[in-house]
Amino acid sequence: MAKNQRFEKVYSQGMLETAQIWVDTATGVNYLLISNGSTGGVTVLMDRDGKPVVSPPELDFDFDK
Repeated sequence: MAKNQRFEKVYSQGMLETAQIWVDTATGVNYLLISNGSTGGVTVLMDRDGKPVVSPPELDFDFDK
């Protein structure tokens, strides 16, 4: 991952209809992106208890540069 990229793709499946998981490197929040052709949607990825899935955030992330 290039330094200072806010989002990192950590998972992808499918060809025509795709499902991807993106992580916000500053907060660690995981997002689910579904796309099919020119349409799609994004939502926060939730665990079984209805809480957002959070990965450890990048501690050295710097938005000011």
